[in-house]
Amino acid sequence: MSKEDYIIDVSDATVRFNMASEKVDNLKEYVIKLVKRELMFQEFLALKNINLKIKQGESWGLVGTNGAGKSTLLKLICGVLKPYKGTVTIKGSMAPLIELGAGFDGELTARENIFLNGTLMGHSEQYMKDHFDEIVDFAELWDFLDMPIKNYSSGMSARLGFAVATMVKPDILICDEVLAVGDYKFQEKCQERMQSMLDGGTTLLYVSHDINTVRRLCDHVLWLEKGVVKMSGEAGPVCDAYMNQ
Repeated sequence: MSKEDYIIDVSDATVRFNMASEKVDNLKEYVIKLVKRELMFQEFLALKNINLKIKQGESWGLVGTNGAGKSTLLKLICGVLKPYKGTVTIKGSMAPLIELGAGFDGELTARENIFLNGTLMGHSEQYMKDHFDEIVDFAELWDFLDMPIKNYSSGMSARLGFAVATMVKPDILICDEVLAVGDYKFQEKCQERMQSMLDGGTTLLYVSHDINTVRRLCDHVLWLEKGVVKMSGEAGPVCDAYMNQ
């Protein structure tokens, strides 16, 4: 199968971080040691030779323990991180939900943040006005529209972020545990919208420790362990192996 057939193509990707080998208590000391070349770094490979090839309309779950590299892989795909080695090729529009409140200004109200977030996503002011009621209806936040985001709970922020990001159907939707903070009823509502988007051809990358949700939403699963691929394939066998380890 050629690269043209994949909407996401991660080939032999490695992500490297440099960690200081000694503790530095303040910025001044850090700069002095850095200038004097007294600061030593230890190489840490967060991801090692990762291969992930996804066709349009597929839904992939990423599973693994904390620190396995799941969020790092999503940030690599979103373009937040660049590979130390290998390549990442993405086609189509993307709606990433990888951090609570990303793109929101805590000092602004929810009403103002809806327009700010829409602008960051490339939408016009008129477009956001046309879809404003739809966003607030889904997030169920009419009573809190003129409250600063900094006073929102994590669940409320997640609801607003999800509502804005899924207002239109992106080619790729990326979710990283952002729905875990919401109440059960809203989680079900979000999963129904994601399923509707999948039925319409959207590609999904979904990180969760809730294996039942992964089984329900995803047809493929990638299992990461210490930055390497432990297993990859159809959701059922990979989830079974992960749970029975």
